[in-house]
Amino acid sequence: MNASLRHAMAATALAAWLVVPVIAAEPPEAQIDFGAFTPSDSGGEFVEVHIRGNLIAMAARLAEKAEPEVAQLIRGLQLIRVNVISLDDSNRAEMQQRVKTIRADLDARGWERIVTVRNPTDDVGVYLKMRGDEAIEGIVVTIIDGAREAVLVNIVGNLKPEKLAMIGERFHIEHLKHLGPVAETPKAN
Repeated sequence: MNASLRHAMAATALAAWLVVPVIAAEPPEAQIDFGAFTPSDSGGEFVEVHIRGNLIAMAARLAEKAEPEVAQLIRGLQLIRVNVISLDDSNRAEMQQRVKTIRADLDARGWERIVTVRNPTDDVGVYLKMRGDEAIEGIVVTIIDGAREAVLVNIVGNLKPEKLAMIGERFHIEHLKHLGPVAETPKAN
């Protein structure tokens, strides 16, 4: 199983654990609309996870005894969205353009790009929406895994960088493992 797919599956498993009721009628500022997706013509993998509200609160209650630190993190979440879309000739160009557009929008809206990986097989971008210098309001991960798949993740809530690193360690999500130290480093101008 390739690394991006493992990350997406780990994020999906994490997503099954998370959600706090959303109080406001309007979506949180850190919620990103990726749009609707259709499966590739070749019938490859297509995953959509969208968790919020009472399901996240229930997951926090279930995790409380076995994993109190995880339960504390979960209580601060409002939304988790994970999309995994297999790519083929029918959707590759459209998905690459959509990821490019999402990243440009995040840059324009003041999100901080903390991870960029571009090589012949991977194109990864990880963005944070900060709330002051103490907490993260949202995370967006965009991955184009070669010509095989696209992965989009949006997590919204009140998140502490050190807690995200802990979740990365527990669920083997490489890009989250390093968020604690990266997010605490002052931004160079």
